[in-house]
Amino acid sequence: MKIYNTLTRKKEQFVPINEGKVNMYACGITVSGDAHIGHAYQALIYDIIRKYLEKLGYEVKYARNYTDVDDKIIARSKETGIPALEYASMMIERIDNLMRRFEVDEPTVWLKATCNIDNIIDFVSRLIASGHAYATERGDVYFAVESFPGYGKLSGRRLEDAYESVRIENEENKRNPLDFALWKSAKEGEIYWESPWGKGRPGWHIECSAMNRAAFGEQIDIHGGGRDLIFPHHENEIAQTEALTGKQFAKYWIHNGLIKVNGQKMSKSLGNSLLLADLLDKYSPESIKFALLQTNYRADINITDNLFEDADRQMYLFYKTLDEVDKSGLKPAGEFEAVDRMFNAAMDDDFNTAKALADLFGVFKDIRARLREGDPAAAAEAEAVKKTYGLLGLFRRVPAEFVAYYEAKTAQAVPDEVMALVEKRAAAKREKDWATADAIRAQITAMGYSVKDTKEGVEISKI
Repeated sequence: MKIYNTLTRKKEQFVPINEGKVNMYACGITVSGDAHIGHAYQALIYDIIRKYLEKLGYEVKYARNYTDVDDKIIARSKETGIPALEYASMMIERIDNLMRRFEVDEPTVWLKATCNIDNIIDFVSRLIASGHAYATERGDVYFAVESFPGYGKLSGRRLEDAYESVRIENEENKRNPLDFALWKSAKEGEIYWESPWGKGRPGWHIECSAMNRAAFGEQIDIHGGGRDLIFPHHENEIAQTEALTGKQFAKYWIHNGLIKVNGQKMSKSLGNSLLLADLLDKYSPESIKFALLQTNYRADINITDNLFEDADRQMYLFYKTLDEVDKSGLKPAGEFEAVDRMFNAAMDDDFNTAKALADLFGVFKDIRARLREGDPAAAAEAEAVKKTYGLLGLFRRVPAEFVAYYEAKTAQAVPDEVMALVEKRAAAKREKDWATADAIRAQITAMGYSVKDTKEGVEISKI
């Protein structure tokens, strides 16, 4: 199996540090607001990577974190009047419930910053003792970037280039503008913990390093996160961790692409954030997953107006075929191993879910052909699809139930008068009255709907 390593900028054969075992960490959510589709996508991707590694026979310990104290959470606490820790706890519960609805499994280990304050203070103290960090008179502690010669190796930035893009905070207290906060002194009215440097709280970057060290020790196999975290977050994680241990922190760095909405980066400032709760109210979890996984995980996903509707319809067509197999009475005759081999070949190439899903169209074409011939292999192939692609979170429903869900949903969406015309057109086609059928299609189009004849039946969609 090969995976793309951001650190080396190439695909590499995957060889874990300890044979047969994989320690894997993925940066999670800062719980200052509700989960959006970007959060869901990242959780889905690393859940799939974990499961595929387990499928290959590895024993995987997978950790994700919640950042439950930071500037944004403190700001939301002030806005709502809810104490910061209480607010963070409330948001974690909401997000956990949403991820269960989205049907993403729990990691092996959940980590929270506020449960690791002692680990963080110990980590910072060791960095100060080794000369890689320093405390200011005000009680802030900074990492001395120039003390770590390898700074920039993940992002490919030179120190002089980094000066132009890094956010400068409390510059008057720093020895170098690039130095970043390990510990922040508490402002009036803010949440704080006692430390050797006074009342304060952790900086963002130190949380992940300290939690990793507590959960796994000095090294891990895989560290994941969104591509937007490469600099400065993951660059800073490498610097502070390797400065402390003198060892390579993570062997493989994996980064998923970002979500765009109609070509624009998704952000609260642009008002185009897609909340996961809203999407789950409109589409099945499987349809959302199918939409997202059609793009290779390293590439950005452009969410267009019809992306999820099209995915919902495609999952319906797949499930309709599976339902027809169920109703045919055909029984699986042995294992249909070709589906699993094809899936593994795609996933062995840097977890290529896009290729795995593209292969499905040929598989279902084959199933329908076998079904028409009454070949029992149709049932075996259908079972192989459900078993293999279940790893991506697909085909876990009873086919008849998904078909009923979609047909009830679309029947409500299409006006009765349009459905009546669709039925009249079908009757005209049965009578081979093509002129009438074409005239009715034109009427339907004028009403804002399109009619498409497929092997699976008639598809009706809004234009």
